[in-house]
Amino acid sequence: MEEIRSALLDHADQDRASTMQRFFKTGPGEYGQGDRFLGVSVPLVRLVAKKYRNIELDQALILLKSVFHEERLLALIILGHKYQKGARHEQEEIFRAYLDHTRYINNWDLVDVSAEHIVGAYLFSRSRSLLYQLAESTDIWERRIAVMSTFYFIKKGEFDETLRIAEQLISDSHDLIHKAVGWMLREIGKRDREVEDVFLQNHYQSMPRTMLRYAIEKFPEDLRQKYLKGQV
Repeated sequence: MEEIRSALLDHADQDRASTMQRFFKTGPGEYGQGDRFLGVSVPLVRLVAKKYRNIELDQALILLKSVFHEERLLALIILGHKYQKGARHEQEEIFRAYLDHTRYINNWDLVDVSAEHIVGAYLFSRSRSLLYQLAESTDIWERRIAVMSTFYFIKKGEFDETLRIAEQLISDSHDLIHKAVGWMLREIGKRDREVEDVFLQNHYQSMPRTMLRYAIEKFPEDLRQKYLKGQV
């Protein structure tokens, strides 16, 4: 474990750490309050993850409990790799461990790097009722896990779960949920524009502005403006 941590510390940069603490909103009352950073870039974290990707699950979970953001990110990248390469029983163990440790998956980048590859992948051929439970959670990161997990389904050409969860979260109060839902709607539109159009025409007038902006980001400018002005 000390070897892994030393590998990250070799790339630590205090100036970068200070910048990351501001970027990830770690001040009092902000969504990342109290989080600590080493100042290691994501590409370098991925390099360390590649070297240590075969560590045992219990070691990865120790990293996931770290006070340092990059160690938690490292753990989640490793868990995603282990899930992809694991046997069926190993995948279930990783999935269960992930859900048992969501309190440590506590920023948007940590959710986004892991949810689709573990939760989405596991639930793809199973009941997806858990996603709706997560979408009702009082924890913002569990709600984001719910919608970001469906990215796995979207990439497989299945959109229904994303659309249902988008409806469930359409009145969510948090900007980071608005962004996630809008992003997933945009990803649907990249694959089937008609599906996204139908959803937007039914809901765009009640959608939070940020959610709508993310969803229509790639639309032709004239159509984008019509949506923003409520003229569709």
